[in-house]
Amino acid sequence: MNKKLIISLSVLSAMVALYFLNSNSQNNYQSTSQKLMNIQEKNLKKIIIQSGQEAIEIIRTDSVWTISGNDTLQIKEQAINRFFDITSKIEIQNTMTSKKEKWPKYNVDDSSGVHLALVDGEDKTINYYVFGRSQTDFSRCYVRIHQDNEVYLLNENIIYNLQANPSFWGEPILQQNDDFDL
Repeated sequence: MNKKLIISLSVLSAMVALYFLNSNSQNNYQSTSQKLMNIQEKNLKKIIIQSGQEAIEIIRTDSVWTISGNDTLQIKEQAINRFFDITSKIEIQNTMTSKKEKWPKYNVDDSSGVHLALVDGEDKTINYYVFGRSQTDFSRCYVRIHQDNEVYLLNENIIYNLQANPSFWGEPILQQNDDFDL
């Protein structure tokens, strides 16, 4: 009887030890992703996007966003809302490289990347990113933050929402005709 009790306690102790060992090893597999941007619309005055030779500057005056230098288009609310929605969800997943000479491989060099500058009310750039397309996974993209050498893989592809084409962000202003005679 005494021998069975010792064996039972030994087995129970081994199972408890295995449980804690397993639990500890699973904690090492926690996601280490972190948010790329923590921006609030009210803190921004300008959004500047540049892709190749094209560039667009979107300016907020009070609570209204407009396209700088374009008086024939008004901002599509859905485009600006989608921009802030997507940027709030983007997370850094992995560091791909920390070598500047590898920037072209990830399309985050100055000539092939899509540049995004976020400017506050005092005309200071609060965030600057260079995004690059992934050649193998079109649902993700790469990013370089300002002049840092690190290139990160993101959980989503934001490049589709960083168009420098004014027609992506704006729609023609509807002219109201007040000349109706009834």
